[in-house]
Amino acid sequence: MDTYLHIRVLFSMILGLGMSRLLGGVGRIVQHPRQYKVYWVHLVWTLFLFLYMIHFWWWEFRLVNIHVWTFPLYFFIALYAVLLFLLCVLFFPEEMTDYTGFKDYFYSRRQWIFALMTLLFLADFADTLIKGRDYLHSLGPLYYARTLSGIVFSAAAFKIKNERFQEFFALFALLFEIVIILKFYLTVT
Repeated sequence: MDTYLHIRVLFSMILGLGMSRLLGGVGRIVQHPRQYKVYWVHLVWTLFLFLYMIHFWWWEFRLVNIHVWTFPLYFFIALYAVLLFLLCVLFFPEEMTDYTGFKDYFYSRRQWIFALMTLLFLADFADTLIKGRDYLHSLGPLYYARTLSGIVFSAAAFKIKNERFQEFFALFALLFEIVIILKFYLTVT
C-alpha cells in the first residue's frame, strides 16, 4: 500500500469530521433562522474556514513527494488537521442556549478561536517548509505576507474585541486566502 495514501486517509477523516460540523452548523442556521441570530463576521470566518479546509485538502497532495515518512511528520500532519477540526467545533457549538446569538458566542470564544488560528497559520508555515525550501521560496513575498499577517492579526484578535478590527480581519483573511488560491493553487503539480 502506498504510504502517502495511508497517511492521507487519517487527515481526510479528521477533516471530514470538521467539514461535517461546519456544514451542519450552517444547515442549522438555514433550518432555524429565528433560533440562531446570525452574525456576518462569524459567517465570513465560516466561509474562510470552509475555503481553508478545501484548500488544505488540495495542497496536501504535494506531500506525495515525501518519500520517507517519520512518525513526527505524520503526527504533525494529524495535529494540523485536528486544529482545523477544533476550529470547526468552536465556530458551531452543540448548544447555543447560553448565548443571545452568534455574535455573543463569537466574542465569548474569541480568545480560543484566535489562539487556534494563530497556531493554524504557524502550522501552515511549518507544513510549507516540510515540502521543501525550494517550494517555500517559490511562493515568494505574497505567501510570506499572508502567513505573517495571519499570525500577527490572529494574535492581535486574541486581545482586541473591537468590532471594526474583527470585521476587517475576517474580510482580510478571506480575501487573502482567495488570492493565494488563485495565485498558487489552481492546479496541482
